[in-house]
Amino acid sequence: MIPRLLTIWWVALKYRLDRSLPIALMPWYLRAFFYTFRIVKKPNLSEGESLAKALESLGPVFVKLGQLLSTRQDLLSEETATALAQLQDQVAPFDSELAREIIEKSLGDSVDRLFYSFEPSPMASASIAQVHAATLLDLTPVVVKVVRPGITKVINKDLKLIRLAAKLIQAFHPDGKRLRPVEVVDEYEYTLMNELDLKREAANASQLKRNFESSDLLEIPEVYWPYCRENVLVSERIDGIPVSDIVTIDAMGISRKQLAERGVEIFFRQVFEHSFFHADMHPGNIFVAKKPIDPPLYMAIDCAIVGSLDQADQYYVARCLLAIFKRDYRQVAKIHVETGWVNKDIRLSDFEAAIRSVCEPIFEKPLAEISFAELLLYLFQTARRFDMTVQPELMLLQKTLLHVEGLGKQLYPDLDLWDTALPFLERWIKARYSPTNMLKQAEYHLPDWLEHLPELPDLVYANLLKNKDNEVALHRLLEKQSQSHARMSLIFCSALMFVSLLFFLK
Repeated sequence: MIPRLLTIWWVALKYRLDRSLPIALMPWYLRAFFYTFRIVKKPNLSEGESLAKALESLGPVFVKLGQLLSTRQDLLSEETATALAQLQDQVAPFDSELAREIIEKSLGDSVDRLFYSFEPSPMASASIAQVHAATLLDLTPVVVKVVRPGITKVINKDLKLIRLAAKLIQAFHPDGKRLRPVEVVDEYEYTLMNELDLKREAANASQLKRNFESSDLLEIPEVYWPYCRENVLVSERIDGIPVSDIVTIDAMGISRKQLAERGVEIFFRQVFEHSFFHADMHPGNIFVAKKPIDPPLYMAIDCAIVGSLDQADQYYVARCLLAIFKRDYRQVAKIHVETGWVNKDIRLSDFEAAIRSVCEPIFEKPLAEISFAELLLYLFQTARRFDMTVQPELMLLQKTLLHVEGLGKQLYPDLDLWDTALPFLERWIKARYSPTNMLKQAEYHLPDWLEHLPELPDLVYANLLKNKDNEVALHRLLEKQSQSHARMSLIFCSALMFVSLLFFLK
């Protein structure tokens, strides 16, 4: 712990990370400690760039923290978030013989008996795991993902230090309580632990595949469950073109406009129809099928990070987006209050005016030039001034939308996200309250209602007794207050008489 702490201190000193801290608000001993940093010359980097370089030099756990923070632009300045977004998680692979040992120990047999072939050189290597190409005994091409040995201990040690830093920020930063850095670390820990459990990733992939099994929009590699363990995952090897490989996509004659629009449709269908969305849709995880298909087919890998919205959040997000599009800022403000995202005691007219001042300049641009994700970001930043509570799922949604929109614009710069999103949201809102859907909801909840029906008389009786008890308690409280007021009146009158007597005798 001490050597790692010294390493972190040296990196913080080298990149002068004290520039981002509210030192003047700290106790004298912490101020004295951070003032020593000033003996080191400031690097010729911005605060955001310095933080990104520091995290990169501290290793994969801190790099992933930087990647997470880059999506939380509700917490950071735009400059810092942009700098952190440039972090690349490029890690040297670990020894292939060690990978074989992990696979054999986990699956209980030798690699030679488990697979027809196994490539010792990894296809890809990241901070959590690396991937090897292999072939099953039935000649099915697969990939084998193996978690790095000893990574859990490294993560746990670094998490303790990161949590300590979060507690200090929460205690001494002027905006610490609202930013809730400890909860950000909790979210980060949850994400990391999910990535360490490859059985969870396999379950996510299976769910996503099932959600799109009757669709021609998205293909998810099949998971081979007999070969899956917590630290080993075997799945179908896809044959696709990286979505960022524009040259090959054009050479294949694939319509980029159609591809971009289908990407947007995939995102909205995951969020609003399935309530289960792939939340790590960066270019490295998204491919286009090589086989000639019209319309083009997307393929997605690495399902470790997923997001979900409950029905209430789905409804409010959809209403909020529609209200923004229609420039009904009063409705946007009311939705934030109704959901509890902002305090109900705020002045609604002030919040409405703040939203209007942010949105109106944006809407002056042509619709094709408006960034949907950035508009949401500006909305969250505005709500932050009104003490908006950080909603992790909404931040994950915004981050995913940012990726989707970025990919779409890269494929087809004239992509009008609004043109695709608006009809979808209007259809979804209409379908949500259609007689058919209401009947389905009733059928879904009917068994639960019937199960609790026999308890209804007892619940009504208990509620009546509770109300009666409340009435008695209220009556007693009023009686006590009346007696107290009588005593106070008697004391006041006695004091007044005593003062009057003194004045008379005087």
